Parts: sequence; C-alpha cells; structure tokens
Amino acid sequence: MTLPPMTPQAFCTETGVSRETLDRLRRYADLLHKWQRTINLVGPETLPDLWRRHMLDSAQLLPLLPEGTRTVLDVGSGAGFPGLVLAALGIEDVHLVESDGRKCAFLREAAREIGVAVTIHNVRLERLTPWAVHAVTARAFAPLHKMLGLVKPFLQDVAAVGLFLKGENVDLELTEARKQWTLCLDKIQSRTHPTGVVLRIKEMNGD
Repeated sequence: MTLPPMTPQAFCTETGVSRETLDRLRRYADLLHKWQRTINLVGPETLPDLWRRHMLDSAQLLPLLPEGTRTVLDVGSGAGFPGLVLAALGIEDVHLVESDGRKCAFLREAAREIGVAVTIHNVRLERLTPWAVHAVTARAFAPLHKMLGLVKPFLQDVAAVGLFLKGENVDLELTEARKQWTLCLDKIQSRTHPTGVVLRIKEMNGD
C-alpha cells in the first residue's frame, strides 16, 4: 500500500514541532526545491513526499539522541539530512561534513535561510582531526563496516552513540561489519518506511 505524500501539517502532528520550527523547515523545503533544478541534492523520485522521506526521516532521530546532547557530527550531509533538520529542531552544535563543494554551498544558504548556526566542513571525513561528540549521524554515507572505522575516533565519550539510517540491506551490512567489530546496538524500526531501520550503536570494539 502506497501512502499519500505527507503534508507539512501532518509532519507537525507527527513530531509535535512548534509553528516557528515548522516555518523554518518550510523555508528549507522551498530552497531545496529551487536548488534541485540545478544540483541533484536528493533523488528526484523522493521530492513528492519530501516531508516523509527526508524531513520526518531525519526528525525521527531526535528522541534517540542521548539525553543532554549538544554536539552532533553529521557525516555525508548532502542536502542536510539528517543534520540540518536536527539543528532546526534545536540541537545547538551541529557539524555537517560534506566533500562536495556545491552541496556545501547549498548547506550554507539553507542554514542562513532557516536561521541556524551550524559548522560546515567541506572535506572528506577521514581528513578531519577527531574531537569528542555526543552523537554521529549518517544516512546513505557508506557501508556500515567502513563507516564504523571512520566515525569511531569521534565517539570518545562513553555515552556517545552512532545513529545510522539504513535500508533493506541492513542485515547484510551488519553481518559484514561483525567480521571486524563487536557491536552493542539497537535496531529500531523506521517511522518512514517498512524496510528502513535506525541503527543506534552504543558501543563498538574492533578495527
């Protein structure tokens, strides 16, 4: 069964965001539609259901963050999902890592448009000097076994977590990752797609 596209009002009902936050996200969505004409920011087939496929998909991570989360590192940010949405929802110190300069230009414009202060790193993740964060987020960034090695240096705080949005191949990715890593994780059903999950990784050991 195919669901009708989610409206901004339905997103508001689902998440409980304020009218001010919804207005911010509306401006973000409008800007994305404008830039999408010249830069492939998201899959064109996902645009008709932008509020479910991208906004809600990102917002569902907010209640999964550790209590008191202030600093989030979003890797492979692309069009800003999920990192820029989390910033719009109130996370104070969000770092967006994106190696594509054109997408970084969009992220800077989007951050200005919605009035949030984020730090944008136009660089590959492996070139960043690690610092401790409360959470690392990612969506469609890299296979899990590769991603774990890249993000582990940032997850230095014992309470820090990785929140990774994954699709129908998640079990294959976990099987491959467990050849190198011992993982303590939760596998949480996505609120936006029946085959999607959020991996909340609380501990990893390996190399």
